[in-house]
Amino acid sequence: MSIIGIQGQILEVTVVGCNKLKDTEWISKQDPYVCLEYSSAKYRTKTCTDGGKNPTFNHKFKLELIEGYVEIKIMVWNENKVTSHKFIGSGRVLLQKVLSQGFDDDTWPLQTTSGRYAGEVKLVLHYSNSLKPSTTISFSPSALPYVTQSIPQVPPFPIPPPAPAATYAVHYSSSCPYSSYPNSSYPPPTLPTNFKLSSTSLTLLSSPTKSSTTSTSLTLLSSPTIPSNIC
Repeated sequence: MSIIGIQGQILEVTVVGCNKLKDTEWISKQDPYVCLEYSSAKYRTKTCTDGGKNPTFNHKFKLELIEGYVEIKIMVWNENKVTSHKFIGSGRVLLQKVLSQGFDDDTWPLQTTSGRYAGEVKLVLHYSNSLKPSTTISFSPSALPYVTQSIPQVPPFPIPPPAPAATYAVHYSSSCPYSSYPNSSYPPPTLPTNFKLSSTSLTLLSSPTKSSTTSTSLTLLSSPTIPSNIC
């Protein structure tokens, strides 16, 4: 989030204390202190003698804000009067929350140079010129707010009932349409007794025996005449 309009404004920073610091002493308790860096400005708390892992400072600073700088670097050291001071850990404090809301009391983690956890530092930040979002909306007296007119709901077109299934009646006539077709009967009628055949002689054996044979001659007509009562 971009913060503008902070140039020259004052940010109050209170270093409350540290918790669970990495212990850099083998025999006695360590004497921690906290350093702040904001742009080119540097600040340092008093030393908490024998503060050990949980020192308390309650040291307040006033930082003059610079446009474009929204981060504070913090470092914790162990003061040693005989040898050089020992580095405990460092971290970053982001200012977006305090600049937008005016207050921030979060706890910020610390890390060693190898990236391991080295404890945490408690800060309280105050910024009196924060731009808090307005919760009220006012309208100009010369213009009324636009109100969207509600459109009446039109009931949907009713769905017509399904059409009844079509029925088809099939009528069959009891009389045969082929009334002129000649009547037929099975088996065919027998030939009358007076029917004669000529032109060809056929011999039929009525009762064949070894000693004698009785023959009957039938004559086939080349163009037989069929009486009309047969059909």
